[in-house]
Amino acid sequence: MTLYDVAILSDLRYPGGNSASIVAEVQAQAAAGLSTVLIHVPSPHLRHARPFQSRIVACLRDGLADLAHDDGTEIAAKVLLIRQPRIFTVEPAPVPRIRAEHTIVVLNQPPGDEQDDERYYVFADVRARVERLFGTGVVWAPISSQVRDNVHRVAPQTILPDTDWHEIIDVAEWQVERRPPGPVPVIGRHGRPDPVKWPRSAGDLLAAYPDSREVKVRILGGGEIGVQRLGRQPKSWDVVEFGAESPRDFLASLDFFVYFHDPDWVEAFGRTILEAMASGVPVIVGPHFRAVFGEAALYTDPVGVRELVHRLHDDRPVYAAQVARARRYVTEQFGSASHIARLASLGVLPTGPTRPEPSIEAPPLLPAVRPNRRVLLVGDDVDRFRAIARRLPAGLEAVVVAGSAGLADAHAAGLLTEYLPGAGDLGVPDGRWHGFVRDRLRHLVELYRPRAVLVGGLPHDGITAAIADNPAPRWLWLRPAMWRRGTGGEWAGRGAAFAGILEPGEFAAAGDEGWTTTSRAGVSTVDPITDLPARLPRRTREQTLLCRGVEASLPGYRVVEPGTGPAGVAVAVSRAGYTSFHELIGARVPTVFVPDPGAADDELARARFAAAAGVALYATDDEAAAAQLQRLADPAVRTELRRRCAELAFGNGATDAAAWLAAHCRGRNEEADLVGGR
Repeated sequence: MTLYDVAILSDLRYPGGNSASIVAEVQAQAAAGLSTVLIHVPSPHLRHARPFQSRIVACLRDGLADLAHDDGTEIAAKVLLIRQPRIFTVEPAPVPRIRAEHTIVVLNQPPGDEQDDERYYVFADVRARVERLFGTGVVWAPISSQVRDNVHRVAPQTILPDTDWHEIIDVAEWQVERRPPGPVPVIGRHGRPDPVKWPRSAGDLLAAYPDSREVKVRILGGGEIGVQRLGRQPKSWDVVEFGAESPRDFLASLDFFVYFHDPDWVEAFGRTILEAMASGVPVIVGPHFRAVFGEAALYTDPVGVRELVHRLHDDRPVYAAQVARARRYVTEQFGSASHIARLASLGVLPTGPTRPEPSIEAPPLLPAVRPNRRVLLVGDDVDRFRAIARRLPAGLEAVVVAGSAGLADAHAAGLLTEYLPGAGDLGVPDGRWHGFVRDRLRHLVELYRPRAVLVGGLPHDGITAAIADNPAPRWLWLRPAMWRRGTGGEWAGRGAAFAGILEPGEFAAAGDEGWTTTSRAGVSTVDPITDLPARLPRRTREQTLLCRGVEASLPGYRVVEPGTGPAGVAVAVSRAGYTSFHELIGARVPTVFVPDPGAADDELARARFAAAAGVALYATDDEAAAAQLQRLADPAVRTELRRRCAELAFGNGATDAAAWLAAHCRGRNEEADLVGGR
């Protein structure tokens, strides 16, 4: 088991400051020769499926940190940092077992605001959950005096460290080449779109961001909120969609960074302010930020913005002095060295040369870390992807490229992900979507430089076009079997585009009447691919009913969530899709299979075969399903089904599939070695 220097637990999908702070600490740790593992725990208030934040993905891709997987392996670290307390406002998703010498909860958001001290989370509830999971020795570390004051109001007996766990920044990374000042000053702001990040009244909005020929206003992210509150877009405003420009490039276009927010909002720190100072832009904010930024910022109310902007714009020596003062303050107070020093105080000493805080002109230094080799797993076949990815050899890492339906499952499995929206998500016809897929995959191949690309599902025109455009990696097909009779044969010829084809095994293969049964030349096969553990847990004594795709009940049995794994479930009723079918039989769960009549694969043949083999019951409508489910209430029926499942047990092909994929990575096209020195 690897002992990491630092483990960072958070929801790795968060936009904005949370992810930027994690990335800054990871980069500082890597530069100091310290090892880091990132642990993803979904937050209850990020309800929609979304990928890991792109800067987090870049750190993982570049080998600056490892990603923890939810395979039950204990994680050991000298220091565990938990970021974003709102993850624990409800009972969290299963948290990996973590053993750490020091555990610190970084309070990067206050419990509440000026109107309600616990609007965002109840501190006592969060503390109780965290201490139950990680022990009572947890240190609660606010990132600023504002957060500290809020916590002391709601929990006055809480012991907090004497110093804040402040944000850090790499000054050299944010430095930009300043353009000569123009006749009209450009003021602006950037940040994630959030109503609380904006002044509430139209008067304060127009005072801070004037509608005037005397200034230009640029807004990156959230400008639509200001427009909505004003009922119009001022002519002086240039509104840029969040993510359309990098914050660094955006800051290069400004003369002043001006940030005001809702009067009730308590800004925990203000990372965008720190970024602006590091880039060389004078910052104008409200007086409540003085406790954090001292003389590095300029303080006024919204009505004082215009006069302050024009005064400094016309007095270049004063302007330059303010820029130098802010840069010096940021370097001394919030530079990377301050983070390495606080880790050292916890016994985590750098093993390599720490990165010196650079001069303003120095280029950023990157640690010489060899990244893992990558494979792209493309499609929504996330269940099989997950099983294969977990069994890949060390040094070979999977990136799942899927639509929104598959991303949540991939995130839950701790896999790296990239979003590939479907035609319906984009609202475009198939022809245009195929072109989008080709271009998206070209970008991902350039970004990750994979050894291989494994396509799950159908090799449509977008896939074949991507193969033609990107010959360097090995293109492979994870081909489904068990097609309905007379369907899908048109895909047979597409196999010639791939360097290898792998067909996962079917327990019901003897009942397969699809086209793949007569097209196996050059196709590799393995046992059914599942993510079941090698050793099954002991059978539960609790009366539980697992329902997957079918609504049902059984007197005396408690219905459990569809996403619940089969291990330990007493009985089940389920569709006969590939994963559920093989998981439930493999886990020896007495099951009633109800085929989905609209499924692309032959679920009816699977269910009938299972019933004929004596490993399951099946039904074709709700009434028959209820009757068959009632049979499972009989202990003798359950015992016989479990006995038969054990007697006809099949192997797990996931390990062989991972070995097959790894072999193709070793025997990849020779051209791959010419691209980026892979």
